[in-house]
Amino acid sequence: MLNKRSAGEILFDVFNILFMILVMLVTLYPFIYVFFSSMSNAGLLMQHRGLLIRPLGGVHLDAYREVFKNPMILIGYKNTLFIVVAGTSINVLATSIAGYFLSRRGVMLKKPVMVMMLVTMYFSGGLVPLFLLVNGVGLYNSLWALIIPGLVSTYNIIVMRTSFMGIPRSLEESAVIDGASEFTILFRIILPLSLPVIAVMFLWYGVAHWNAWFGAAIFIRDRDKFPLQLVMREILINNETDSMSTGAATAEVAQVSDTIKHAVTITGTVPILCVYPFIQKYFAKGVMIGALKG
Repeated sequence: MLNKRSAGEILFDVFNILFMILVMLVTLYPFIYVFFSSMSNAGLLMQHRGLLIRPLGGVHLDAYREVFKNPMILIGYKNTLFIVVAGTSINVLATSIAGYFLSRRGVMLKKPVMVMMLVTMYFSGGLVPLFLLVNGVGLYNSLWALIIPGLVSTYNIIVMRTSFMGIPRSLEESAVIDGASEFTILFRIILPLSLPVIAVMFLWYGVAHWNAWFGAAIFIRDRDKFPLQLVMREILINNETDSMSTGAATAEVAQVSDTIKHAVTITGTVPILCVYPFIQKYFAKGVMIGALKG
């Protein structure tokens, strides 16, 4: 028998739904505005004020053509894809090994190692020592300088460790009886049972690599090694769009510049958004697994 809901409960649900719809619209509209602006007529966009709910003057793809004519965009994509794929894979592997080590019972020096890792969450040497270290080991002006210094995140290790601790030890004990090594237990038992938290790790590390630009601005000198976000920074902040406005007269450059900036923003945002639908079903479960046990 279903319980009859009170008027207060129904009113609360209605208010909650309306509020969440409002939050969704406020969150989504800036992306919609940039998307429609990138396909609008440059002259009409410059004169427009207020909300934008459709491309002005019809759909124009001139800004996107100019963006992909810029060789730096394609170079940025190539470098960023390498950083995301290689960096995220190594990050998740290192985090998994560290989390497995810290989740074992009776491991030597586990507590001192944990304390040293936790200290890094609150204190760091600063930018200058990091630059000297990267330069001293020969990583300066290398894409690996954007991967290796941030190889693991202490917070992610703690989440991974907590997830591993939730797996029944009887499975590991059975594997040990069958002669399995530690790496066999990790890669054949622990990780297959931890797909939700692994998916979350791939998402967190991948998005961090995709959006990172500061490290590249510090450690990368050659332009042919610039990641996409650093290329976008030059276009959006330093206003380097004149060379991309090849078909525009001098008076029209400012107008075309706005649509190009919006197109660059969409170009750098859409690829990483396409990853979310494939990981969404694991995301909430993975985060909760890492939060339930300490």
